[in-house]
Amino acid sequence: MSPRKQKSELRIAIDTGGTFTDCVWVERGLIRMMKVFSTPADPSQAIVEVLKKISASGPVTVLHGTTVGTNTILQRKGARVALVTTAGFEDAIEIGRQARPKLYDFFFDRVEPLVPADLRFGIEERTASDGEILQAPTRKELEALLTNLRRKRPEAIAVSFLFSFANPKNELAVADALNSVGVPLSISHQILPEFREYERTSTVVINAYLQPVMQRYLEKLAQRVQRLPGSRAGKSSIFVMQSSGGITTLTSAVSQPVRTILSGPAGGVVGASAMARLSGVERIISFDMGGTSTDVSLVKGEVSLGIQSAIAGLPVGVPMLDIHTVGAGGGSIARFDAAGALRVGPESSGADPGPICYGRGTQPTVTDANLLLGRLQPKRFLGGDFVLDLDRTHRTIAQWLKKQQSALSVEQFAAGVIRVVNATMEKAIRVVSIERGHDPRDFTLVAFGGAGGLHACELAESLAIPRVIVPALPGALSAYGILVSDVVKDYSRTVVWSCSNKPPLQKLENEFSLLQRRAATGLREEGWHGKIRLDRSVDIRYRGQGYELNIPFDSDLIPAFHRAHQLRYGYSYEGREVELVTIRLRAKIKSPESITSSERFAFVRPRGRTRDTAQESARIPLTHAGKRIRAFLHAREELKAGHKYSGPAIITEYSATTFVVPKGRFWLDRLGNLVIETRHSARIADR
Repeated sequence: MSPRKQKSELRIAIDTGGTFTDCVWVERGLIRMMKVFSTPADPSQAIVEVLKKISASGPVTVLHGTTVGTNTILQRKGARVALVTTAGFEDAIEIGRQARPKLYDFFFDRVEPLVPADLRFGIEERTASDGEILQAPTRKELEALLTNLRRKRPEAIAVSFLFSFANPKNELAVADALNSVGVPLSISHQILPEFREYERTSTVVINAYLQPVMQRYLEKLAQRVQRLPGSRAGKSSIFVMQSSGGITTLTSAVSQPVRTILSGPAGGVVGASAMARLSGVERIISFDMGGTSTDVSLVKGEVSLGIQSAIAGLPVGVPMLDIHTVGAGGGSIARFDAAGALRVGPESSGADPGPICYGRGTQPTVTDANLLLGRLQPKRFLGGDFVLDLDRTHRTIAQWLKKQQSALSVEQFAAGVIRVVNATMEKAIRVVSIERGHDPRDFTLVAFGGAGGLHACELAESLAIPRVIVPALPGALSAYGILVSDVVKDYSRTVVWSCSNKPPLQKLENEFSLLQRRAATGLREEGWHGKIRLDRSVDIRYRGQGYELNIPFDSDLIPAFHRAHQLRYGYSYEGREVELVTIRLRAKIKSPESITSSERFAFVRPRGRTRDTAQESARIPLTHAGKRIRAFLHAREELKAGHKYSGPAIITEYSATTFVVPKGRFWLDRLGNLVIETRHSARIADR
């Protein structure tokens, strides 16, 4: 895959989350895992702690899924950015689009742009839509721009000119002059050579906003990894997971950090798809419930990319896996609003102080509710390495309810928290399925993350989903997805060609050839070797529409677009003229631990220090649907592969806990995936 990789080099995938940092690696053909508490103030600290515990004897390759980009945007702690754009368009990032996220909310505050007005600079330049240079920037104007920028002292600069994707000559001239400022530059035709100046400029600004932060973080991480014992035997290396579902070099992640915003969640979708495919399931809804948020995505065979996304209300135009995120996780805080209604999230207790049951938290969370209802077993958390404090949780929430003047009992309150958070997550699943023309009853729910298995069966029952899969090592599946991800580079170019039923195939082939040469050159310059797989697609719309659908490129291009439009929107105009808007190329080089290679690995499920085998078939009390029931208690590593068990049941393991509802049936398949059939499982046979 890469000349950097040595035969003895250990490849370790690490996903940093809000509560835990997860680590997965292959050792002697066995997939192993480890979880430690995250260190939000310095995520690299938890990563180094994991690497020390693994005690690798030689150099390591770290494949990193990071939340640094996401957190920087959410917390507004990025760099001081200056924007250089076409004169007259300095305020485009503030004007935005006319769409209102909350149409009837009179008190809604619009999202402030990342660049204040005094740091936006206009240049008298103009490029026509066909690429003709109508006006080039003058030397005098460039000198004035440099003077103003040096006076403002920005930490990064974004450059975005009109129609630079058609001809980047003016952007290149300005970028050449700006090199003397000595700060990172983000140039629009290099990051997103596509039309729609608002979305393109927003993307480039976000990239500049993240560059200094990501550079400091990754360079610090690289230095700390190199100082580890064993790294002296050979140079260790770090690669970063992208939002598009593939890994890239550290250098590339530093120069284009906007491509890493959904780094961790992307690993989860790749991992869920990989495990489901190995179990013979192609159509899935991935359900990743962690400590802070829940990420859902619909996959039909191949993971799908979103053309336009948004982070914290800011448009992002680079390719990202089509993931819908809601603020509902194990650490989501429960509260009563001004009207007395129970709310859960999006605020989270995070890793510090964490839920009440972790010993430091003071506000009730979803994890606390699951513990109070009996779904979490205090001595079975992280295999018994960490004991949850049930008495403290009950006492603290009882006192909290008294202060809130609530008449609810602790158990009633906990049951209400579960109902509210389930409703939030059910709505998220509907967004990626029903609202996009897909019937969730035709899919399998793949649940992972530390809290996914606790809620998956109830969600499946509500949505009539017939089957749930809880993969092996569910609490670290995002890290596993990062481990098996391919090297990926994405390229695009806006063309806007009108056609009828016969697309200009030769013109498209010529444009794709240009992108293919760029992809081959880019991958070789980064040191990647191996067979390059190319996925080609085209964004298409009916003439007059404002948004497009992405369609795989082949001779059936236009009919495929009509079918996709019918599925998504419920209608199509087969006789209407269409526009080919943007061509896209995705170049991949397979990872040594790729999906197709994973079958040779076996999963090791870590055992905790405590193990009470006498209770493996015991029945424990818990609350479900407002009733007290008794459920079987199983340790997942003690389940016999292929043997069918019945719910209600609690299944504990090192990285997660699974709750199987009454009348549910479950078993382990050959890979160790936990397969659960709900009362709607008869639908599987119908298909």
